[in-house]
Amino acid sequence: MKHRIYILLFLLLACILKTSAQQNIRQSEKGYMLPVCVYQGDTIPYITLRNVYIYPRIKFKSKKQERYYWKLVRDVKKTLPLAKEIRRAVVETYEYMETLPDNKSRERHIKAVEKGLKEQYTARMKKLTFSQGKLLIKLVNRECNQSSYQLVKAFMGPFKAGFYQTFAALFGASLKKEYHPEDDDKLIERIAVLVENGQL
Repeated sequence: MKHRIYILLFLLLACILKTSAQQNIRQSEKGYMLPVCVYQGDTIPYITLRNVYIYPRIKFKSKKQERYYWKLVRDVKKTLPLAKEIRRAVVETYEYMETLPDNKSRERHIKAVEKGLKEQYTARMKKLTFSQGKLLIKLVNRECNQSSYQLVKAFMGPFKAGFYQTFAALFGASLKKEYHPEDDDKLIERIAVLVENGQL
């Protein structure tokens, strides 16, 4: 009786493997479309590989330092996409404002953008922790090459920029905080580069 069960299991496993092998063959028969270049009459397929960044391994001095690192990784993964969205919104708004004929239409557009941004991002911003909010300010500076204060001042004027700066200062943050990837924010830059490249 045991032999029959083993034989039955073996046959069932063989059928499953054969079926999966046939599926793999069908998938490979479809192939992939690749970009090509023609060199001296030969058509050569090519693939652009992304850079792979290699950093020395981090040696943590304590468990507390290791927990801080992984918390920072989690925070960067959560806030970096937001910073990239903000950059896209800034670029689109700036490019569109360049096409507007006068200041009145620009002010109307800025009010509409501000209202839209509040509707779109208020719920997401409320979910951020305090440390994630401070990190987002730095990452916006990284993405836009300007501090959050300069961006608000450029689009909404010095009065609103001052108001938002004062509001942030009440909570111990600053919109004027700058990003220094070579110095204070070296670890954040390392994590951001690895996250952007899909290595972390």
